[in-house]
Amino acid sequence: MTVTICTWNINSVRLREASVLRLLREEAPDVLCLQEIKTPLDKFPLEGFAALGYAHVVARGQKGYNGVAILSRLPIEDAGQRDFCARGDARHVAARLPSGVTLHNLYIPAGGDLPDPGANPKFAHKLDFLAELRDWFAERPSRAILVGDLNIAPREDDVWNHKALLKVVSHTPVEVEALEAARAAGAWVDVTRKDIPEGPLYSWWSYRSPDWNAADKGRRLDHVWASPDLAARSGGSRIARHVRGWEQPSDHAPVFAEFEA
Repeated sequence: MTVTICTWNINSVRLREASVLRLLREEAPDVLCLQEIKTPLDKFPLEGFAALGYAHVVARGQKGYNGVAILSRLPIEDAGQRDFCARGDARHVAARLPSGVTLHNLYIPAGGDLPDPGANPKFAHKLDFLAELRDWFAERPSRAILVGDLNIAPREDDVWNHKALLKVVSHTPVEVEALEAARAAGAWVDVTRKDIPEGPLYSWWSYRSPDWNAADKGRRLDHVWASPDLAARSGGSRIARHVRGWEQPSDHAPVFAEFEA
């Protein structure tokens, strides 16, 4: 059975409910993973999603910040969450698909503006989060998919200008090395780059750019990983760049992948 999974940092699901509904109508993924829903679950807009067939939801929310949700047309089971760095943040949730595959939805901290853990507690938190992620994967997962806003663009062609961004949070060597250590610890396969191995590829464009599309100063912050057994049966990766141009957009674009899962 082919399952299409989409991951999207929505930057407030209540503010952009209409955009989520549009994506579900036009793209119809089997599973949609959202990050930064920025709402407690009692205010999560379930009704509209359910009306389109996405009646199965596993989510963790909090008021005004963070928050992750998995919406599905397929029956899913809550597979728990991990409280990274013991801060009580809603940054991870997992669901089990009917096939038994475990799907992790993750929102890694952005890290602030200064790439110095001694001077910037937000950056220190990001590095601590990545270290815990690496240690968690020491027992390598199988039949697993991990998606989300990982807030790091690891490759040179994952950013618009590698040299210009080496000292900019999201592309600094220390972050890239930490993310690679976590990926390698779990033997995860970067499915997007497996399918699209060469060339510039972005999923995020800053709100600060007066014309994001023309400037095209993007970064690939949103990722789809899979354990080797599932990565071998994946394909169809793409980034729906045009969604960044919708009215009142998120600064992230949805990322898709297909799995025989």
